[in-house]
Order: sequence, then structure tokens, then C-alpha cells
Amino acid sequence: MEEQFPIKKVMDDQGNLIDSSYEEKIDEELVRKMYYNILRIRTFDRKAINLQRQGRIGTYPPFEGQEASQVGSALALKDGDWMFPTYRDHGATLTFGADMVRTFLYWNGRHEGVVPPKGKNIFPAAVPIATQIPHATGTAWAEKRKGTTNIALAYFGDGATSEGDFHEGLNFASVFQTPTVFFNQNNGYAISVPIEKQMNSKTIAQKALAYDMPSVRIDGNDCFSVYFEMEKAVNRAREGGGPTLIEAVTWRTGAHTTADDPTKYRPDGQGEEIVHPLDRLEMFMKNYGHWNEEWINETKEKIENEVEAAVEAMENSPKANPADLFDYVFEQNPEQLEEQKDQYLAQLKGD
Repeated sequence: MEEQFPIKKVMDDQGNLIDSSYEEKIDEELVRKMYYNILRIRTFDRKAINLQRQGRIGTYPPFEGQEASQVGSALALKDGDWMFPTYRDHGATLTFGADMVRTFLYWNGRHEGVVPPKGKNIFPAAVPIATQIPHATGTAWAEKRKGTTNIALAYFGDGATSEGDFHEGLNFASVFQTPTVFFNQNNGYAISVPIEKQMNSKTIAQKALAYDMPSVRIDGNDCFSVYFEMEKAVNRAREGGGPTLIEAVTWRTGAHTTADDPTKYRPDGQGEEIVHPLDRLEMFMKNYGHWNEEWINETKEKIENEVEAAVEAMENSPKANPADLFDYVFEQNPEQLEEQKDQYLAQLKGD
């Protein structure tokens, strides 16, 4: 089955173009857009980890190593499309246009953090595994029935393919030929469980066969492979060709979350041979004359200033209203919940 679904690459680990059919498509504008967004979300990610370690935000899920998958896929979308992220896809949401201050606020426990900018269709991050997949399928179906060309993109990890929501979402999308792209980031682990203990299938891409759905397996650390295969899937969906399953084989360099210790379940040295998406892109830029030291330094400074300003804005935001913990669950709170709310607010006041 791995022979039927080979990992598609555009460049190798040393940044050499190995598929010449894309040579003319990879221009200066695309290269700089890739580099800027990958560096931007990596800077955000590392800052967020530091903030958590300092007690300035809550538990945080790093995504370093998966930047090419998130940036390459997000850049293929257009305004009007829908994005359904997991809790680890804030790199994709930032690339698609999410506000950085609000993204930090989300990880600071604020409900304002899930509100997207006006005109951006970004669903709140799904923490329960795979629940966003049927939502994406249903939204795509609604867009199809309304006669638009908007598509829905659902992100999920390898562990999500063990959930019923994954199969229900793909089956519905296949039956109704919804304009949905199912984007799997296969980093080899569902928290501490390796993929070989999750499923007997050799690939995730092959799971689409059961639903008569096109699928492809790509190098998730190759930003160009991600972008161009995603572009094909998006165009197919817009033109009425139905859904696609993409398996991006990637690697999360750090822990599952800042509350996790990967040394307890990952063998020593595992993943050390994998070339980071940013390193690979930098080698490509140097190999093909896209490297400009002045522009690189200006870009780094611009991004660092943006991230620091976003952190400052987050920490200067008005304090959250403790009543929010109780007021957004039911249309009308049950009597018992109202009693708990009154007791809690009184305790905060010292009554």
C-alpha cells in the first residue's frame, strides 16, 4: 500500500528541486510568502512556549516541525473558504488571517480568542479529537447547496483517524460530494501512542479508498509539495469534483503539550535525521538565488516586533469576567448552576 501511496516531494532534504515541472511556478513572490509565514509562526510558537514556562499563559501545544504543513495548506485558501483547526493549528489560522493578539488571548484562557476577524471563516479550535471533521463536511455541503465556490478545510492528526467522526465525515462528504479537503498531519504519535499501535493500515491516505475519494500522501516538511497538492485539492473541490484526503507526513519536534514529557515514550534520537521545514526552505533559497540577507534580517525584525507587541497587548487586555465561566453553556442556566455561580463570585469578592 505504501507503493500505491508514495510520499510526493517537490524538493529534497537539501533544498534541491527534484520535480522540474514546478520550477516556473516557484517564483520570488511564493518563496518569500512561504518563508515569511513559516518564520512568523515558528517565532510565535517559541514565544508561546516561553510564556507558558513563565506562567503567563496556560498549557500550550507546540507545533514546531509542522510549519510547512500548516503554512503550505493555509496559503492555498481564498477569502470565503472555511478553516476548521485543531488545538495545534494556530499556525495555520495565523497564516489564514487570524489575529495574533486574540490567538495569544485564547491560550491565556479568554473566549475572545476564538473570535475571527471580520470576513474570515475560522471555526474555534477543536480540542476534542475529530469533532471538527463532520462540522467541516456539513459546512461544505451548505456552501454547495447555496451555489458558492467556497470550500472547507479540516485539519486533524493521525489519532483522529481512530475516531468515528473521521469516518462519518468522510462518508458523508463522499456521498454528497461536498467541497471538503481533509488535511491530516501525520506526525507519528497520538499523544504517546505511536501510529503502528493505532491502526494496521500502512498509510492514512489509503483510508480514502473505502469512500471512493481521491487521496495523496505528501512530504509534510516540504512547503512546496504541501502547497501545490493542496492547490489541486482545493481547485477540484471548487469545480465540483468533491472531497480529497491529504496525508502530510511530518514530525513534531517537541512535546505534545507543555504538560507532556516525550522522553517517556519516544526512543532516544528519534526524528533527529529529519530536516526542519524552515532549514529546508532556507537551503532552497540559497540554492536557487532567492536568499537576500537584507530582506531576511528585515523580516526577522518585523516578525519579532509583531510578536512582542501582541504579547504586550494580550497582557494589557482587560481582565476576564469570571461570570463567563457560567454564562455561555446554557441558554438559561439551571438553578443549581446559578447557585454555584453566586457562591463563586461571592468567594472572589471575599463575602
